[in-house]
Amino acid sequence: MDIDKALATQLANIEKRTGKTLDELRAAIRNSGLSKHGELVALLKRDYGMGHGDANTLVQVDKRANDPAPTAGDDPLDEIYVGAKAALRPIHEHLLKQLGKFGEFEIAPKKGYVSLRRKKQFATVGPATKTEIEIGLNAKSDQVGAPFIPLPKGGMCQFKVRIAAIDAISPALISALRIGYDEAG
Repeated sequence: MDIDKALATQLANIEKRTGKTLDELRAAIRNSGLSKHGELVALLKRDYGMGHGDANTLVQVDKRANDPAPTAGDDPLDEIYVGAKAALRPIHEHLLKQLGKFGEFEIAPKKGYVSLRRKKQFATVGPATKTEIEIGLNAKSDQVGAPFIPLPKGGMCQFKVRIAAIDAISPALISALRIGYDEAG
């Protein structure tokens, strides 16, 4: 079954069951003063007698309609380095400029950080606090040393370090990242 067709059918059924138009229901969501997904689902279930699936779908449809889709010019770092964390962005950009000297790699934005990948992920970079960025490193080499600290086995990265200034991007830090870059190729 076509997903768009199934969604249209579900939305039409929501209108029939509640006796309200989608515009009226979406206005109720926006005028509720609530913002959390679960709170909005609970509101629709309580006030309109919706089942969980219908309420969940309607909240998701409303969110998509209110959040403009990102355009090709949008920079994912704008969402990661926002507010008090905006001051950390120059550190991030300087680090990536240094890593760019290694060669090609993919920068994959995630929620709150970016993943740096070749054939596999070799590092993560993102704000850890309002004053520090955290760099995670995937490397099996025993040559990785300070400033990186080892992490327990089974995590996303084997090493990490936090830095608070551009001048903390030391030759030792770059050398360790180079090890991860080479191993990921």
